[in-house]
Amino acid sequence: MKTEETEHVRCLIIGSGPAGYTAAIYTARADLKPVLYTGFLIGGQLTKTTGVDNYPGYPDGIMGPQMMDNFHRQAERMGANLRPGFISKVDFAERPYRVIINEEKTLTADSIIISTGAAPKWLGLPSEEKYAGCGVSACATCDGFFFKGEDVAIVGAGDTAAEEAIHLAGLSKKVYMLVRKSEFRASKAMIHRLQSTPNIKVIFNVEVKEIVGNGINVQGVTLHHTQSGEESTLAVTGFFVAIGHHPNTEIFKDWIDMDAAGYITTTGRSSKTNREGIFCCGDAQDPVYRQAVTAAGSGCIAALDCERYLSGIGHLTETA
Repeated sequence: MKTEETEHVRCLIIGSGPAGYTAAIYTARADLKPVLYTGFLIGGQLTKTTGVDNYPGYPDGIMGPQMMDNFHRQAERMGANLRPGFISKVDFAERPYRVIINEEKTLTADSIIISTGAAPKWLGLPSEEKYAGCGVSACATCDGFFFKGEDVAIVGAGDTAAEEAIHLAGLSKKVYMLVRKSEFRASKAMIHRLQSTPNIKVIFNVEVKEIVGNGINVQGVTLHHTQSGEESTLAVTGFFVAIGHHPNTEIFKDWIDMDAAGYITTTGRSSKTNREGIFCCGDAQDPVYRQAVTAAGSGCIAALDCERYLSGIGHLTETA
């Protein structure tokens, strides 16, 4: 591993997307001279989304890639140093903290803002990628609006899947909830809400074999019925996957406190982690809301927490 080149920065932001870019905007305006490494997916998950209809300030909606390009250009205009690249190793044993960039460059930082996000879990079907943004989605709250009055399907068995099915039921004509086993993993309260929603039909003991379409949009899903062995096709125009998310936090696990699922834990309403001077924002610490607007808001919080920390290094009296 090459580590000859070393650089020191006051504020390092790891990850782009709404949280990272917002943190970059605020820390740049505070003259903290932030350096942001974008990660593998520049702009985060929204760059893989088509229309964004629920972010304030865009009355006609905006395409996800364009929105993230706007964020990027605004952060750059404020003076943030935005760099492509990924963090391959970290050492948070003592300050200044050390990270390795692209497995070759050593960088030290007085403060770090983690905004590495989370990625949805998928079924692993080639057709998921083919129709992503064209009827396939991992966020009913984000994309359900586009299927008003239509028939849709959602796969999943936990509370998140149940919540998203109920959200879709308020928009769509019919919601088919596809459950691989013979029972839910959702709480009894959520199951009761599902059973009380007339336009939700739950189908147990099925696996999704394929998403079918016309090459442009989704037209249905092929189901394998695990008990009978039969296959059938369900006519839907939208297909939602709600089987969980992977927070992109593995590289920090030996240094930063996390919950059992890998989401970084922060103190109270702040962005502070268990390591002084290290903050976290966005979906890397949010297993509940996972919206662009909440990620951006948490990026602002992390930037303000970081600014206050750096201004008080050596005589901090605040507690989280």
